[in-house]
Amino acid sequence: MPETSLHTAPHLLLAALGGTIASTANAAGGVAPALSGAEIAAAAGLDQVWPDLQADFTQVAQVSSANVTLEMLFDVVELARSSEADGIVLTQGTDTLEESAFGLWLLNDSGTHISVTGAMRNPTLPGADGPANVRSAALTALSDKVSDLPSSLVFNDEVHDPRFVTKSHTTSTAAFSSGPVLGAIGWLSEDDLHLPHAPQAPKSPFAGLPRPSQLTKSALAEVGMGEPAEALDLIAGSGFAGAVVSGVGGGHVPEELLPAVARLAERMPVVLASRTGSGASLHRTYGYPGGEIGLLEAGLVPAGILDARKARIVLNLALSFGLDPAKVFGQFN
Repeated sequence: MPETSLHTAPHLLLAALGGTIASTANAAGGVAPALSGAEIAAAAGLDQVWPDLQADFTQVAQVSSANVTLEMLFDVVELARSSEADGIVLTQGTDTLEESAFGLWLLNDSGTHISVTGAMRNPTLPGADGPANVRSAALTALSDKVSDLPSSLVFNDEVHDPRFVTKSHTTSTAAFSSGPVLGAIGWLSEDDLHLPHAPQAPKSPFAGLPRPSQLTKSALAEVGMGEPAEALDLIAGSGFAGAVVSGVGGGHVPEELLPAVARLAERMPVVLASRTGSGASLHRTYGYPGGEIGLLEAGLVPAGILDARKARIVLNLALSFGLDPAKVFGQFN
């Protein structure tokens, strides 16, 4: 990929999926996605950074964040593979922004970095944050400092590792965080990217594989106090290809659920994650009935550092590509 800096005229591709950042007032009395990628970028002042910036715009979809799909992410990766851009910015709604950033971390083998961003305040509101986020995302995507990373989530002048970032607030403009231990890997200041904690990017188990003709579907079941066994039995008989159990603490379930968990594991691959949202699922600490030791001995696959939502993405992709989930998740332990 060509080297870029503030002193050259880089080539940026902005791909848009809709979301709050693209939303304007509609007849229903609220807002809905309507603005194009070019309109979104116009307010970001990118010409102040690169007067001769070459910018291309592609409208991949125009949907709310709840309607973003893995298929759309495959479309974005195909764009990246065919593009001559030095960096790519993907704009979409924030509700599934962490999932898109992580999906692209797994799938983007183009060699061109993709920075994912959005907005919490739509363009009709005072202090709309979309333009600043797009500018920060463009500065990140076009920086040589991220050339070895497949993707990042850029928001509120912070750069996050997609493997750990989550949306942790419903309305704050500082809605994204990477847990109490890791934090952001970098930040933007005065149109400069500071990246003191750039992670290593191990090769994705899905890199270089042809796009599956069809994506499988996996269920996600979160376990809590008084969780009924019937919920797991319904999943077992539903035709899902796999399931993720989001257990309490380090990956635990109530003792009374053990028969249902066993029945589920007999029908499909089952991944054991923690509902806490950060840290890693445990392997060898708790030996009581329902603890992780017995669950793993029963054949459940540990999610490792991934939370349940991201584990489901990996499981869906592993099964869609015909890979062994245990081997794939081994890369996240």
